[in-house]
Amino acid sequence: MTVTQQIITIGMVILGTMLTRFIPFLVFPAGKPTPEYIRYLGKVLPAAVFGLLVVYCLKNVSLFAGSRGIPEMLSIVVVVGLHLWKRQMLLSIAGGTICYMLLVQLVF
Repeated sequence: MTVTQQIITIGMVILGTMLTRFIPFLVFPAGKPTPEYIRYLGKVLPAAVFGLLVVYCLKNVSLFAGSRGIPEMLSIVVVVGLHLWKRQMLLSIAGGTICYMLLVQLVF
């Protein structure tokens, strides 16, 4: 990339970031009530994103080859157990990730 192309790229990234940060405040000002559809999306999208991530992470797990999905299933149990115990999302995610990495690196 030339210097001009680099400057244009950086400028576009800055513009894109600023637009995604400022547009919601312009479209939904503080004085007006938030539309019902947007509130609905705010309720259902987090669960949908987590469901999508689970499906994406488990899509290549084979129950008939390799470790047979055991590290993945044990890590899921750890995530669910930690979440039911402490109700802290970051702790659950970190615990499951650490469990998976230890199982993959040291056991399987």
